[in-house]
This record gives sequence, structure tokens and C-alpha cells, in this order.
Amino acid sequence: MLTCTSAAASEVAAAPRGAQAQQAAQAAQARVLKDEAVLTTGQGGVIKVRETVLYRFAGERGFERTYPTRSHESLSEDRVYKLSNLRASSPDGGPVAVGSSSEDTTTTVKVTGGDGLAGDRTIVLEYEVRGAITRMGQAEELRWPVIGGWNVPVDDARATVDAGAAIRSVNCFTGPIGSTIGCTQYYTNHAHTQGIYAQKGMLPGEYLTVVAGLPAGTTGGKALFERRHTVATAFSVNPVTGAALAGLLVLLGGGVLALYLLRGRDARVVGKRAAEGDHAPVAGAEFEPPDGVRPGQIGTLIDEQADVIDVTATIVDLAVRGYLLIEEEDRARTGRLDWTLRRLNRPAADLLPYERILLDSLMTAPDGTGRDAVKLSELGGTFATKLAQVRSAMYDDVVKQGWFARRPDNVRSRWTVAGIVVTLLGVAATVGLALTTEWALAGLAVIIAGAALAYGGQYMPAKTSRGATVLAHTIGFRAFLERGAVPDGDETASRQRIALFSRFLPYAVVFDIVPMWAETVKDAGERAEGADNLYWYEGPAEWDLSKFAESMRTFTLATSGSISQSRGM
Repeated sequence: MLTCTSAAASEVAAAPRGAQAQQAAQAAQARVLKDEAVLTTGQGGVIKVRETVLYRFAGERGFERTYPTRSHESLSEDRVYKLSNLRASSPDGGPVAVGSSSEDTTTTVKVTGGDGLAGDRTIVLEYEVRGAITRMGQAEELRWPVIGGWNVPVDDARATVDAGAAIRSVNCFTGPIGSTIGCTQYYTNHAHTQGIYAQKGMLPGEYLTVVAGLPAGTTGGKALFERRHTVATAFSVNPVTGAALAGLLVLLGGGVLALYLLRGRDARVVGKRAAEGDHAPVAGAEFEPPDGVRPGQIGTLIDEQADVIDVTATIVDLAVRGYLLIEEEDRARTGRLDWTLRRLNRPAADLLPYERILLDSLMTAPDGTGRDAVKLSELGGTFATKLAQVRSAMYDDVVKQGWFARRPDNVRSRWTVAGIVVTLLGVAATVGLALTTEWALAGLAVIIAGAALAYGGQYMPAKTSRGATVLAHTIGFRAFLERGAVPDGDETASRQRIALFSRFLPYAVVFDIVPMWAETVKDAGERAEGADNLYWYEGPAEWDLSKFAESMRTFTLATSGSISQSRGM
């Protein structure tokens, strides 16, 4: 019996000690013991909030609360809640210095005081909020997370909405923003002019959101919206931005077109002298290339570029004129298709500078020593640098001939670089405008104009009157080669046909009509004795002119590939 009594006494004594320990632990942890808020509606949708907080400090200088003041309603629009007239007071020495800062969708209110606050303090926080009223047909709805956003637990939360008019309905929710979990208690007073809400035990970061349905016109307030600056809004199309984009495109695009009309067209077109000096390039019954122009020159003149095919045509032309002999190897014997370019002993006095550079480059070994012959396959990977020198000399040549006022490649480069610069400026402008305004489309117009200028730069080289006249002759010459109208009949005519074929073949290479032109000598080997080879082209055994079209097609392809191929790393 005594033992039982002693045990009971021990339990009674232990209970106060446990309660004291729990109270001591709670005292050591900062928390909100009670948070009571009163919301008073006013005209214009202004809600005045007076919040009385009983806060237990554990060495902090103050506290802070976070209010949700912005929500993304759509891709381009935010609903906003505006806090103003923040004030703080304390009847028992609590912190009263108040400040706020906004970041993204929240506003943080900080209340600070002296160092090392301890114990329970009462702080009265007052502010006004606009945007918490929503018009809903014939009613208004007040919705505001009046309590919460603490970084400490809240033991007891209470709120009262004083509407000054009959409240139609009340509701409340607890938890994170958007939660549909109902709070502990909510109701209206007997006069239905106040909504009363309560919640026991809130975790850090949770809110008590109160809702009150009011008659229409109670406050006259409405939801507040702001346009959000995003990529979508930066590139938004509306009458203003659309008109601005169209106007800029017309202005800048018209500027690019005007530059082409003034600077990029041939002189004869600009001067309306298109027919000046035009005549068929035929002398009596004989047909001649226009003004004795070389194949490489014609190729550069036609498309205003010194292409690889123009250099290939020049190699064929050097062979036809007796500077080179092209020997086709026997594929059955060597196992591969290849050609040997052999230099012939002929003075180079009548060679143009670019032709001389080309011939010397072909017959110079990689170590700088001269050679009398070179296989086409040996040029692969070693001739690309020399090819650039030949092409540069070809550009210099068309300027020297008076066909262009400036080198076409330099003109293209200058306009292309200008277009790239304008495009980069447009990109920078677009990024800058997109980050700060809704006029990013204006930057796109600059980008489009810059791209058009860079692309149009390829057409900016303009021929002089002399160059345009030579081009007109060239077009007639090409038509003649396409027709293939050459002497026909006896053995003498066949030999003439072979000579004429050889003479004009380099031009056919430039015009890309070798198969058509080769038809003129397809059967000449049968009519002319000893015509199974050309004086400048030797085929393997059993080869004749009927196979020349295919041989020349593969030769031009192989040559263009070999001389332009860069050496792999």
C-alpha cells in the first residue's frame, strides 16, 4: 500500500517536471503564439488591415512575413496586389522598424528592433492592400491570405472581416497558396456584417486565406492587372508593332533594293544602253569567241566569280594551245583512272598573268623544284593554296580588261561583311528590346535587312559597259556551241571539225555543255585517218574520239576535285 502511494506520488511529481520541460523547449523556440487580424473594407477596393501579433522571441532582432502580391494569370498578364502605408507599433517594447522588399511574386515585410529580443512581445502591424476585391457578376468577393507566410509556426490564427454591409457568404482555406483545405472555423456574426475565421496550428509557410462575398458596389473595387514582360510580349504583334515592323521592312528592304539598283547593276543597264555595241560574234562564215576572250575570263565574267571550273577550263585551254599534253592512263593496266599533264616546250610570252601562274604552279613540286610532268592524282591536297593565287589573278585580270571597276570578290566581301554587321546589330537590338520593351519586332526587321544585304552582296559586282558588251557576245557564242553547227562531209571537213572542236572545247567546259559539243566529233575518227587521238589529248590503247565525251567529263570532274582539295590533317 505504501509502495503504491509512493509510486503515485512519483507520477504526480514527474508530471509537472515534464510539463515544465515542454514549456522550456517551447520557450526556446521562436513562434507566433497568436495572430489576430481585422480587415476593414473601404471605397475603391482599399482593404485596411490591422494585425496584432503575439510573438515569442528567442534572441532574434525581429521577424519577417511574406505576402503573395503577384500571380501569373496568363502568358502576358499578372494579377497584382499592392501593399502600402506599412506601420508597426508595440505596447511592450517589441520591434517597430518596418520595411518591405518585392521579388518575383512575393513581398517580404520585415519588422526589426533591438538586438537579442527574448520572451513574448506584442506587435501591431498595419497596412493597406489594393487588388483583393474581384467583381463577380452582381457581387464582389474579397479574398486575401491575411495571416501566414511566417517562417515559424503559428499556434492560433484569427481574422475578422468588417464589411460595413451584409456579407452574403464566407469561406476560408489553410495551407499553401491555392490550397482547398478548409480552415478550423468560419462564420458571420448575428448582423452578417462581419466574417469571423479561425485556425489552430499553422506550419511555417502556410497561410490563412479568408473569403467574403459582398453585395455589388460595396467597395467599388476590382482586380488589378499588369502586363508581364516576357518573350511572348516582347515579340507581340499589335497594330502598333505590326505597323512598325512593316514600315521598317519597307524602309530597310527598299534601301537594300536601292543599293542594288544604284550600285549592283551593270553600267549598260543603268545607262539604258543595252543594245550598244551588240553584234553576233561571227566573222563571215567563221565563228569566233567574243573579242578573243579566254575561257577562264568568260567564266569569271558570266557569274562574276573565278570558279574552280574556270581554272579547269584554263588547263584544257593551255593544252589546246600547245602548252600542255594531257595523257590518259590505261585504267586496265594501272587499276585506276588518272591523267598525266606534261609540259611542252613552248614560250610563255603570250600567256596572261593568271595563265602563267597556273602553268608554273602545275609544274612546280611541293618542295619548290620544277618538273616536266605531273599526275593529276598528285595535285590532290597540295594545290589548294596555289589555286587561291590563280583565282586572285583572274579577278585582277577582269579588272585590268576593264570589265569591272573593282574586283568582284572584294565587292561581294565588302557588302557581305556589311550585311553581317547589320545582322549582328539587329541581333543585339532584338535582345536589348526584348529584355526591356515590347518592340523586339523592330530588331527582327534589322536582322532581316542585314541578311538581305549579306545575301544581296553576292549580286553587287557590276560590269562596266565594256564588260556587259563582252557578256552579250558571250551569250551568242554559247548558243552557237549548243547548236554544234560545224563543217561536215569529207575527210578534210572532218579534220576541220576536229580542229574547231579542240579550239572551242575549253569554252564548252565553262558553259558545261561538253557532252553536246562532243557530238560534233563523235564519228570524226572514222572519217579522218589518224584521228584516234588529238594533238593535245592522248588516250590509252583502243581509245578513239567516240569515247572523248566521257573521257573529258571525268577529266574535268577529277581535275576540279584535285586542284580544290585541301590536305587533310
